[in-house]
Amino acid sequence: MPRRRVAAFLSEETCPRCGTARTRSQTYCVECGLRLPKVTGALAGWRRHWLRGVGWYPGDWVWLALILAAVAAGGAAAAVETGHRHALAGPTTYAAPAPPLAPVAKVRGRNGHTVWPPGLDAWTVVLLSSPSTHGRKAPLAAAAHAAKSGLPQVGVLRSSTFASLHPGYYVVFSGVYGAPGDAQAALETVRSRGYGGAYVLRVAP
Repeated sequence: MPRRRVAAFLSEETCPRCGTARTRSQTYCVECGLRLPKVTGALAGWRRHWLRGVGWYPGDWVWLALILAAVAAGGAAAAVETGHRHALAGPTTYAAPAPPLAPVAKVRGRNGHTVWPPGLDAWTVVLLSSPSTHGRKAPLAAAAHAAKSGLPQVGVLRSSTFASLHPGYYVVFSGVYGAPGDAQAALETVRSRGYGGAYVLRVAP
């Protein structure tokens, strides 16, 4: 089977992180807990087409990043055009600026033992996850190591206490972000510190 067709096959039959076999209807990897990409719908069809044509795939997250970049570029263009019109129109009176948006809830606990704010629906970067049956010692040690490497707001979540997470895992995370774009930006730094399998995840109560 040609390499590109093999890549397309593996993208739908195995977990992209650990390589464990999966079914087409499976939502989470039974081995590492990763939320698996869907294999039906328009996005899956585009992923399949890309793999068969190129042989590799950057990940579904890249399309969100491109959309955010396009929106940002559109906003910048609109701002330049507005500024140009104001310059032509001459001096004008400006209303008082709106108050800044409220920041993400302040987190508690020292780095390595960061506590997720109760009731907060936000985004984070997952460094790794471990089955709860293996105990909490290894995830805590991994969190301490990540904190020492300079990653911010590192802590450990018990996935069973969050509705958006697959139960049965300890999840080592870094950062509490109010928007997926902020978490995606932080992901590059996390991966540069040696966590190549890190990914962005929404954490909701």
